[in-house]
Amino acid sequence: TLDELGIEAPIHPHPNEVEPAIPFADDHDHASYDGEAATLFWRQLLQANRVMGEFRSHFVGKVSPVHFFWGAMDLACTRFSGRQAPPHPGGAPNCGDWVMVEGYSRELSSCGFWPGGGEEGAFYAYAYPEPEGFADHPVGPEGAYFSSEFKQFLLPYEAVRSAPDPDRALAEFLHTTYEAAAVLGKW
Repeated sequence: TLDELGIEAPIHPHPNEVEPAIPFADDHDHASYDGEAATLFWRQLLQANRVMGEFRSHFVGKVSPVHFFWGAMDLACTRFSGRQAPPHPGGAPNCGDWVMVEGYSRELSSCGFWPGGGEEGAFYAYAYPEPEGFADHPVGPEGAYFSSEFKQFLLPYEAVRSAPDPDRALAEFLHTTYEAAAVLGKW
């Protein structure tokens, strides 16, 4: 273990970005494991990472690597305009507001894949701050839409999986939603 090597590794034993945040040691309700579902999710992440990595390579400004958020279990990639953004209001469940304020300190366009809280996951894209007209900007492919509830564009996983060319469908979503943020945000 790390302790045996003299390395102190503090671990926060509570989930972030989710409700309810039951401490891991006390959560006896969510202990099931479905190996097939875990393998399917892993395969989805691999394919999403591949296409998102290609999308990432087209931007010459500051851009994050494709990365995984353990709290919400989403794969994400973010492009930054370089300009300062208004302070983020915070409010993510079980996540300090200071995290959100720092993470959203610059104008950005972010995209990713989230496995969802129900039967199906989705690809998502949003801008912070959201430029005027963003929700109404046309994006592709067919099946992509702006969710007023989540304040972001969504593309159901099934729409990508069942497309004649899934890579092209996802790339179209990533590029057109970024275009909405960049053009309307005057990047």
